[in-house]
Amino acid sequence: MSPDASSLDDIRSWLIERIAFYLEAPAESIDPVRKFVELGLDSVYALTMCGDIEDHFDIVVEPTVAWDHPTVDTLAAHLHGQAGNR
Repeated sequence: MSPDASSLDDIRSWLIERIAFYLEAPAESIDPVRKFVELGLDSVYALTMCGDIEDHFDIVVEPTVAWDHPTVDTLAAHLHGQAGNR
């Protein structure tokens, strides 16, 4: 699935679900405006998330994408914006 095939809300929801899975926390506890590091996401999970993004959306992202776009909302917007760059 490419980001252009997903709405911004779909991307945001997918990211929240993935982060909740990594952190073994309820999705409702993931605040989309808090920085990943504040949520407890470390560099290993950030790299894992990059791989999951690439697999799920069939795009290539930089390994630093989670640090360049450090919240669910900013990363979702970035991924959604990738549609215009294809």
